[in-house]
Amino acid sequence: MEDMEDDSLDTKDDHNHNCCASSSSKVRTYLRSQLSGVATVPQPACPLVPGGEPGTRRGKLWSGSTGGSKFMDSDSGSESSEVSETDCSAPPAAVEGKFTLESTSKFLLNAMAVEDYRKNHWPNLEKAIDRLLIQNPTDHISVSYAQIYSYVYKCVCQQHSELLYNDLLIKLTNHLQQVSTHLQASPPEDFIENFNVALTQYTASLQCIVPVFMYLNKFYIESKLNRDLREDLMKLFADCVAEIHLSTLMPLLIKAHSMPFQVQPSTMASVVKGLYSLRPDWAKLAPALFSGFIPQINPPAVESLLPDYAAHDQKLQMDLSMNGFPRGDQSRKRASEDS
Repeated sequence: MEDMEDDSLDTKDDHNHNCCASSSSKVRTYLRSQLSGVATVPQPACPLVPGGEPGTRRGKLWSGSTGGSKFMDSDSGSESSEVSETDCSAPPAAVEGKFTLESTSKFLLNAMAVEDYRKNHWPNLEKAIDRLLIQNPTDHISVSYAQIYSYVYKCVCQQHSELLYNDLLIKLTNHLQQVSTHLQASPPEDFIENFNVALTQYTASLQCIVPVFMYLNKFYIESKLNRDLREDLMKLFADCVAEIHLSTLMPLLIKAHSMPFQVQPSTMASVVKGLYSLRPDWAKLAPALFSGFIPQINPPAVESLLPDYAAHDQKLQMDLSMNGFPRGDQSRKRASEDS
């Protein structure tokens, strides 16, 4: 058996698979020197197997032609990347410098992305929003909704969702402050009509703005803020316009409701329903006013109050007839059985 071992050690293949003879003593000496070199290799200061924890994975050391060290993973048998001694023995300052360089490069890339947003994406979106805010419901303005949606999509993909959302709120807040200033200068006889125009125009603008910002609404406002874009923008109108002028608007509405057709019924209905959609609690300020346009505002009818309901209806009919609204031709009405 030992003779066969000696014979197998007498030959060795080179890189070209040519057999060359060598003495058994030289081979044994070479193997002993290699094994003793492996045994005396010191433990490296950093893990040589990427992704593994020190002492948890075992490997075999292989000698490379470049003088470096390579490890063979004992579990998978795959050769790991070559690690030089200078990488393991590098001082902490060099490692910190490497991380500092990476963080600096990431910061510069982020700064470049924000600069691109400020110079290219947001100015185009701002121009489109301006055109949508000042349009009348009956006007047709040529706006590329696909292009606006594309800008919004790029901003969200580049992680500018929060920046875009804040810029949108600031833009609409500034617009509503101008609307509030314009309403403040309105005379009382035109205040209800002007308020209705402002509310109608803003609501029509949101019907165009909210859909093109759908990607922002879905992947940032709904998923991270747990809110809805349309509700947030309507809340802006309630805070910046309606609540500020409520003390002026409500007495005018009550007075107009007591005097039929002083204001167009469609305008009255639009304003009252708009206020109720903004803040349902405002109905408590004038239940009689809101109950004329919003169902189920008043408490349920009670049988004991039926005579009062009848008296109220008769009074309403008398008021209408005294103000020039006759009951019409009553000749074809069926005669009462009592007559």
